[in-house]
Amino acid sequence: MLTLRQLRYLSALARHGHFGRAAEACSVTQPALSMQIAELERTLGVKVVERRPGEVFLTEIGREIVRRGDELLTAARDLVDFARHRTHLLTGRLTLGVIPSLAPYLLPKVLPRLQQRFPELRLELRESQTRQLVSDVMSGALDAALLALPVGIRDLDTIALFDDEFLLAVPADDPRPETATVAVDEIDQSRLILLEDGHCLRDQALAFCATARNRALNTSGAGAATFGASSLATVIQMVAGGYGLTLIPQIAADVERRDKRVKFLRLKRPQPGRSIGLVFRRTSPRRADFEALGEVVQQGVSRVAAPQTEPASETL
Repeated sequence: MLTLRQLRYLSALARHGHFGRAAEACSVTQPALSMQIAELERTLGVKVVERRPGEVFLTEIGREIVRRGDELLTAARDLVDFARHRTHLLTGRLTLGVIPSLAPYLLPKVLPRLQQRFPELRLELRESQTRQLVSDVMSGALDAALLALPVGIRDLDTIALFDDEFLLAVPADDPRPETATVAVDEIDQSRLILLEDGHCLRDQALAFCATARNRALNTSGAGAATFGASSLATVIQMVAGGYGLTLIPQIAADVERRDKRVKFLRLKRPQPGRSIGLVFRRTSPRRADFEALGEVVQQGVSRVAAPQTEPASETL
């Protein structure tokens, strides 16, 4: 008889491509996992994996079984969530993803409030880029994710939480006063320092400036955009060192402005920004939990703007 355990082991084997690593991820021995995969193959009457020395490949039918099996595993997790969390908000385990340009700035405002209001919540956090977080929410590996909206996927639902405007970060010796406002055509795009590929903030900056990738990565002059920084903190240090300038969300500027070698200028209206929200599976029974979590996030943000259901066209 086919079991959820077998499907879970097969899903882990598909992710890791190795019996040993899959067994470690499932907290079982390698022989136990291998035996369950073999039993699954006998039950279904097909070969789902091709075994080679040191590695494993899924067969064509194996890939389809993994896809369908992941849907069953997600539905099973949702069923358990429905039974466990229908009477009490934010209790037990909740896995939450957060994008890197948000996590170090928002979480210190939110986690103490969550712990105080919902002491029975066991929160597990994962910081990753938008594409990976969306994939993990879809597969059920994450319950929800905090990221920039919209995501544009029909099977996902969202709760908009707050609007996060963008500022221009420049070295402190920039001649413009902090009261100045800057138009997009006044930004020296050859000096823009951007996060490395894969970060949505990089794509948003490129979209706002309406510049081609090769221009944004121009290596003439300071050429700082070629460093491939993976965090806003690193980008701000590069700005502080006089290597260029960058666009930074307000929530990050609130923290990074402690470095007196950097100052922040407002951009002329329509001022660019991003809408931050929670993303979760439309089929999840924990919407009440996510709404409660969203309220705590809003309370933790010092300035909460009324979020729009869809960002305006000029919004990053």
